[in-house]
Amino acid sequence: MKIAFTQAYYLPVVDGPGQVIHELATRFVKAGHEVHVFCSDSDKYGRIKKKEEVIEGVYVHRCRNWFTIANFATFWPSVLPKLLKGDYDIIHSHVSGHSYVLFSAIVSRLKKIPHVHTTHCCWTSGFRSFSGRIAAWLVYHTFLPLMFRWTDRIIAITPWEIDEIRKHGGKKQKITVIPNGMNEIFFKKVKPNRFRKEYGIPAKAKIVLFFGRLNPTKGVDKLALAAKEILKSRKDIHFVFLGPDEGMLGALKEIAGNDANFHILAPIRDRWRIAEMYQAADLYCLPSYREGLPLTLFEAMASGCPIVASPVNGIPYEMKEPDNGFLVQYGDIPGLINAITRIIDNKKLAKKISRNNRGRAKQYDWNIIAEKVMGVYRQVLKERN
Repeated sequence: MKIAFTQAYYLPVVDGPGQVIHELATRFVKAGHEVHVFCSDSDKYGRIKKKEEVIEGVYVHRCRNWFTIANFATFWPSVLPKLLKGDYDIIHSHVSGHSYVLFSAIVSRLKKIPHVHTTHCCWTSGFRSFSGRIAAWLVYHTFLPLMFRWTDRIIAITPWEIDEIRKHGGKKQKITVIPNGMNEIFFKKVKPNRFRKEYGIPAKAKIVLFFGRLNPTKGVDKLALAAKEILKSRKDIHFVFLGPDEGMLGALKEIAGNDANFHILAPIRDRWRIAEMYQAADLYCLPSYREGLPLTLFEAMASGCPIVASPVNGIPYEMKEPDNGFLVQYGDIPGLINAITRIIDNKKLAKKISRNNRGRAKQYDWNIIAEKVMGVYRQVLKERN
């Protein structure tokens, strides 16, 4: 099968949907399929010079980004002629509401190729600029219904999305729910684990971890404020923040000040080191304003981390309390403090949650998820024939 993915960002850019495509694409290549990824040449800060390359057997085609609207919507219409030139069995676009999804749908119509679309839970609009909210409203009430009409199958990453998809014109019979997954590497024990020693964290100290983009929507400032309060009376807990800056690094450093129990680290890309990081942690915290279905949730589960997270979008469908950790409303600083210390101070509870999370994570193995997506491809091809 010859598969074309379209998405704004791909490796080496740190991006959730791009990582999802990478996990699927590399598995499809190993299974003998030919996979192409069409993306913009933006790395969120500048341009990637290399426009054509092969990454782990995946053909990557970077199209010139004309401009970015409201800091989130790329516009790269040159994907149209590039897609039209190829003969693909499936076009699979990602993240609803973007222009390249409409371009993908147009090509699928012109060439009579099945179009599969994964939404990635894009429905909440907080933290967008005024112009961004206007642009999103216009897209959701004009182009989005057309995109869904020209899509053979819509993959929702969480059941939470079903009503939103239907509200914007998606037909119920077209919707299939397939969650994100996590790499099997996170089940494997990293020995020796040098994470604490590398960053000067005492062996007996407890680690509360945030791993993700330092973006306003991720709530890193809320976690930092909770940490500041906890550290007024506790020096046995260290807070680790790790990820690429998307606007919050300055605020995070200001809150942390010179406190040695704050560790603000550079991004890590190596999977073994990421697994080592999770396994060194005593708790993973995701205090976001919005999420789709974050890959880090399942990575933390597979690593045996208890979790404290906001009950937003898809998270409550995959995480139950107290089985997997605790859910705290976004911005609730006292709630974060209580949930973090409750897990840290109760070894028996932490051990039980850790065990539960390892067991639950097995259903999110990317090999299982990739097979489900391939099943969708086979079904839409069968329906077309």
